[in-house]
Amino acid sequence: MEYVYAALILNETDEEINEDNLTGVLEAAGVEVEESRVKALVAALEDVDIDEAVSEAAAVPAAGAAAAGGAAAAADDGDDEEVEETSDVPDTTDDDDDDEDEASGEGLGELFG
Repeated sequence: MEYVYAALILNETDEEINEDNLTGVLEAAGVEVEESRVKALVAALEDVDIDEAVSEAAAVPAAGAAAAGGAAAAADDGDDEEVEETSDVPDTTDDDDDDEDEASGEGLGELFG
C-alpha cells in the first residue's frame, strides 16, 4: 500500500508521478524500494485520472449505504409477518461470492503490496 500512498501524495501535491518522484517519496518514508513495483505502478497509472478514480471510489460506499438505508426503511413499512423458507436447495451464495472476490482482485495485492 505504501506505493499507492506515495502516488496519492504526489498527485495531491501536483507532482508528476514518475519513477524518480515515487522512489523519492518511498525512500523519504523509510520504505525499502523495489524498482519493479515502482515501474509497474507508474505504468499502471499512466492513463488514470487519479482525482476521478478517488471521487468514484468515495461515491460507491455512500451509494451503498443509501441503498441499504432505503431497503431497511421499506422493510419497516411492511407487515410484521414472519416468512419461513421452505427450500430444500442448500444456500451456496457465500461460497460463490468468495470465489468471485478472489478472482476479481487476483494479482492486485502483489502489485500494490
